[in-house]
Amino acid sequence: MACRKWLNVMMALLSFLTAKSHAQLDVCGRPALNAKIVRGGDAQEGSWPWQASLQSLGIHVCAGTLINNEWVLSAAHCFSGTSTSGWEISLGRQNLQGNNPNEGIRTVGAIILHPDFDMFSFDNDIALLRLSSPVTFTDYVRPVCLAANSSVFNNGTDSWVIGWATVQEGVPLPFPGTLQEVEVPVLGNRQCSCLIGSGLVTDNMICAGFLDGGKDACQGDAGGPMVSEQDSLWIQSGIISFGLGCSQPKNPGVYVRVSRYQSWINSHISWNQPGFVHFNSSGLDADSDYICTGRPPSANEGLAATTDPVPVLSSAEYGMFSVCGIPSRKHKIVGGDVVSEGSWPWQASVQSFGSHVCGGTLINKEWVLSAAHCFTSTRTLGWSVSLGRRNLEGIEPNEVTETIDAIILHPFFDSFTFQNDIALLRLSSVVEFNAYVRPVCLAANSSVFNNGTDSWVTGWGSIQEGVPLPSPKTLQQVEVPVVGNSQCNCLIGVGLVTDNMICAGFLERGKDACQGDSGSPMVSEQDSIWIQSGIVSYGYGCARANNPGVYTRVSHYQSWINSHITSDKPGFVQFNSSGPDADSNYTCPLHADLSSAECGVRYYLSA
Repeated sequence: MACRKWLNVMMALLSFLTAKSHAQLDVCGRPALNAKIVRGGDAQEGSWPWQASLQSLGIHVCAGTLINNEWVLSAAHCFSGTSTSGWEISLGRQNLQGNNPNEGIRTVGAIILHPDFDMFSFDNDIALLRLSSPVTFTDYVRPVCLAANSSVFNNGTDSWVIGWATVQEGVPLPFPGTLQEVEVPVLGNRQCSCLIGSGLVTDNMICAGFLDGGKDACQGDAGGPMVSEQDSLWIQSGIISFGLGCSQPKNPGVYVRVSRYQSWINSHISWNQPGFVHFNSSGLDADSDYICTGRPPSANEGLAATTDPVPVLSSAEYGMFSVCGIPSRKHKIVGGDVVSEGSWPWQASVQSFGSHVCGGTLINKEWVLSAAHCFTSTRTLGWSVSLGRRNLEGIEPNEVTETIDAIILHPFFDSFTFQNDIALLRLSSVVEFNAYVRPVCLAANSSVFNNGTDSWVTGWGSIQEGVPLPSPKTLQQVEVPVVGNSQCNCLIGVGLVTDNMICAGFLERGKDACQGDSGSPMVSEQDSIWIQSGIVSYGYGCARANNPGVYTRVSHYQSWINSHITSDKPGFVQFNSSGPDADSNYTCPLHADLSSAECGVRYYLSA
């Protein structure tokens, strides 16, 4: 009898731990100052005591959530690596500016990114941050509860998103930057996939938002929580990950589904584990039988291309820029393979604290062109550019390295849509041109790259999805044809490819840019001069069939580039494709796996 009684006690305890796990359950998800939430807008102080501001060198970059007294949960895409240098976490704060009497600050002791995080598809976009020392819970600093792995969030589940982001696209949060809250309903994955792209929303994600738009997370909210209330407990269902713009109709936000990561989180937090609570939506899920009935609106509406008229010089009028786009060591390019030294003397490796992050292109003696999404801020600490190198590892006798003196991001860069994904980097000192270090020519603003234009992409990215470049990490080259914007939009999503972008790739699987190539150039040859048409921006995976890569269209930014480079301007060359463009009359054919209504909404990617 005593044995049976002990067994019953153990089973009851096991049941309790399964339903509500673990040591944080006495405090998690319970704001001490539980003010009544009436509407969205400014949050009341202490309403969301788990909210964290992730800061790099004192600047707010992303948000996060406190999940016990020494761990914070956030999004993997907020970090370019696992170096903790310069990172700190602010807890208990209400405003981003001014005095915060309830604030507690800790430096970051460790950054753990999910090993299967995919920076292109945003799958597994989750990170754990260990504080340098534990915090003491107060009325303003408390942990959130996390959704356990069998939780159910049906379509329509009432949720709240919190953060310090822009209040709408392009409109920053006014001083003093008060924490914002917005109420949004969960949108089932079937309906969400139909709206933003078939196959884009995985089981590791959860969507939320209004079909009419108007309320949403926005730039700067990334890594922050989406929470729902159950039995007076606030439970985190999602981590803000990506979305198409902010608050746009029929474009819900996409979040990391926290419940899918209980075992991964607990594998790294072996003591004082977070409180996991089983969340149950009642009734049937309206999403379970949802069938797509339409396609999303154009993401382009209201966006103008940057095509201000600027005088175009002929190649004979460049003076010192007679060197642009002309490799000193010409050779016959045979295939997508490793390259010979000096073949692409404008190729740059953009590095953070000595580690390669992105590619770039030298465009004159002191400026490098790259992608805006490679940078989380304009702080230059730790950033450098390596030129004239062929291998990322080992001794490079022709290498020239300069620190970065200024990072200029396009003012209308949108990290959700990748619109205006372009950056200028000013080197700390001028470089001397030689056989291995020379500038590329840039496509002038009236250039024409017809469907099928032969192009080359270079970089040190992965050789295929999930397969890193083997040592010594030799520069790679791949030949790809331009895919017209009409066809590209049909393949990857109507409205995703704007006039400020250019696509390239093969419809069959095999050749493409990949992870680590971001910011690198796409170039085409005309009259023995190499002209940069694109900057590697984003793509769905690498070299997948019917999924061309998307590049920033360099020709649309001539005036913006010249506005920042007042002397010794880059060489802009008019590129002309001959003959009619086959893309001009392109119409989407039916896909075997998509109805005509779904054609062209296959995926959407963001930073």
